[in-house]
Amino acid sequence: MFFICVPEMVKGLQMFTGIVEEVGEISSIEVSGDGRRIEILSKLVIEDAEIGSSISINGCCLTVTNLSESTFAVEAVPETISRTCLGDMHIGDHVNMERALLANGRFGGHIVQGHVDGIAKIVAVDSQSDGSWLVGFTCSNGFAGQIVEKGSVTLNGVSLTVAGVSNLLDKEELHFDIALIPHTIEVTTFKDMGVGGLVNLEVDVLARYIESLLSSRNISISGEKV
Repeated sequence: MFFICVPEMVKGLQMFTGIVEEVGEISSIEVSGDGRRIEILSKLVIEDAEIGSSISINGCCLTVTNLSESTFAVEAVPETISRTCLGDMHIGDHVNMERALLANGRFGGHIVQGHVDGIAKIVAVDSQSDGSWLVGFTCSNGFAGQIVEKGSVTLNGVSLTVAGVSNLLDKEELHFDIALIPHTIEVTTFKDMGVGGLVNLEVDVLARYIESLLSSRNISISGEKV
């Protein structure tokens, strides 16, 4: 038997909740080697931003390096570019944004670190009669133990609940479904996306820690010794 103390686990972490505060627009991109300096138009998240503030940009925790009246700049190092979709962004593209959670803030989503684990691809978008979308995604099968039905996942910085999970026949990809309500579609960049679109994926940090803990004890997710 084991226990996880959530306050101790997240102590000292820069945290988000996956509740998008504002959709910003990229106004400038400067390429520096394999890195990027990205400037973003903003009205809300820039209000109390300072040099050094952390802001989630499409699920990536990035540091504000420059501020103006209507824009702020962040820098994405080569490691970030290689692990995320930020390298594919263009001037005029929109991004989901969220400021880091205050100690006395309302916890509306789930624990989001802003550390992208991988990339997921949209493979299906089915519009429902109530205006919601059932969206199918594929990602590496390496996340099979961390993405579970009714569990939490972060896609492009949005806290979402997994509607279903299945392994594809080739066993190299994991398929999972997300149900997007009309409000989520409207207030995030999902309204601009379709089949073939790529999103930043962060698995639930609790699932990640539990799988790591079980693995260190040679126990599979099913509870059997391996």
